[in-house]
Amino acid sequence: MKFEDMEIWKRSARLSAELYKSFADCKDFGFRDQITRSGLSIPSNIAEGSERSSNKDFIRFLQYSKGSCGELRTQIYIGIDIGYIQKSQGNAWVNETREISAMLVGFINSIKKHPTPKS
Repeated sequence: MKFEDMEIWKRSARLSAELYKSFADCKDFGFRDQITRSGLSIPSNIAEGSERSSNKDFIRFLQYSKGSCGELRTQIYIGIDIGYIQKSQGNAWVNETREISAMLVGFINSIKKHPTPKS
């Protein structure tokens, strides 16, 4: 399956694009860079893993994506606390990262249970 067809990739790519748009005018370059990078890392690692030649590599990159979800969630909480992110928007992003993390866990478990040959 192409990564572009995966719902988990589509959702994480949309989230990343939302983050970039939301922080385009943020003058705190360190925060903006960090939060957009962690958001970008999620779909990027899904894509990179899917292009690898083994399921073991794919799972490793899916785990990196899951780690980036936690990193992003932390930055969202901090962004809410310091007033960079409205609470309602932040809560929506937190929920989305939780759902993406859960999807990643399910996907990893599915690959472990039903490995398919990688070419």
